[in-house]
Amino acid sequence: MVKPAIDYDVKDLALANDGNNRIEWAAREMPVIRLIRERFAKERPLEGLRLSACLHVTTETANLMLALRDGGAEVALCASNPLSTQDDATYYKHIHAALEHKPQITMDDGADLVATLHKARRELLEHVVAGTEETTTGVIRLRAMAKDGALTYPIIAINEADTKHFFDNRYGTGQSTIDGITRATNILWAGKNVVIAGYGWCGKGVAMRARGLGAKTIVTEVQPVRALEAAMDGHQVMHMDEAARIGDIFITLTGDVNVLDRRHFDVMKDGAIIANSGHFNVEINIKALEAMSESKRNVRRNVDEHGLMDGRKLFLLGEGRLINLAAAEGHPASVMDMSFANQALAVHYIATRDERLPVDVYDVPREIDSEVARLKLASMGITIDELTEEQEKYLTSWEEGT
Repeated sequence: MVKPAIDYDVKDLALANDGNNRIEWAAREMPVIRLIRERFAKERPLEGLRLSACLHVTTETANLMLALRDGGAEVALCASNPLSTQDDATYYKHIHAALEHKPQITMDDGADLVATLHKARRELLEHVVAGTEETTTGVIRLRAMAKDGALTYPIIAINEADTKHFFDNRYGTGQSTIDGITRATNILWAGKNVVIAGYGWCGKGVAMRARGLGAKTIVTEVQPVRALEAAMDGHQVMHMDEAARIGDIFITLTGDVNVLDRRHFDVMKDGAIIANSGHFNVEINIKALEAMSESKRNVRRNVDEHGLMDGRKLFLLGEGRLINLAAAEGHPASVMDMSFANQALAVHYIATRDERLPVDVYDVPREIDSEVARLKLASMGITIDELTEEQEKYLTSWEEGT
């Protein structure tokens, strides 16, 4: 077993009992991970495997780590966003500490661990067989690495599983983003003009929940098909330059930089609320906002008031970081149950393959996605139909026509 550089780095070990209680509470809502953990404990398919994970450190993540541990893996975990520490230097110190584990498999949320490994710790790459990536932003970065020929080992994109899209992104991000903004501001959503930047799975979830609370939803997009889908779903669709003038609440969910920029701040209403639920805080040009500001003060927990030189006030939530984690508790455990089940089964898939995958970014194998859905349905007491032999034959035959 490789000795890690640091065994742990936490603020207060006296909170361990409270933490264990919260982990157990989350486990009640994670029946799929529980079933996988029980199977792993019996079969020990990950025996001796070194795994370094850079994920949001939550009670749900703890249950994933316990499942991997019970499967025999030796796991080093660090937080996947400076949000967790409010200290970028400590953030990268922890990533390097996790890499000292000399991982054979990496598990990432945003690709910072993979990027650090490729840029600063290349001597460790020889140990790595494959990895997994949890989120949209990380998948975008990893596909760029693969396109540039920079990626040196295969990655399974957990984000591309249907059971991740539907539940984690649409239902999880949708609910927890609204929850975070509500906790931070105590606003009434009904009647507000809510501008959602990006109509991917996360944007769809937020737009759906905001409209359900009575908000007037406006979507901005760069992709024609998604913009058309948003319009057909009943949302107003327009250019951000136009939306910036009428929005009461702005929520970015694109994975790109400067989606809200100086020209948008220039025309926003007095009192506009700005939040991000994309992976990093780069979606809002905070430097431009601060340069425009005559004053800045914290008026509520997770709410910074920026007083502009013309007298208007704009309110930035959670320092532009993920608002569902900065001001709330992230996704409900029942949502993360399926995302982390995909993670656990993807690690099992990598570890038990006879041959290494060629270097690329791969979707989650369809059989894993289906197995996660099957286990979730079983935990909910739901049964579904099965095809008869006649139906199977019909669907796989070309001979029978109309």
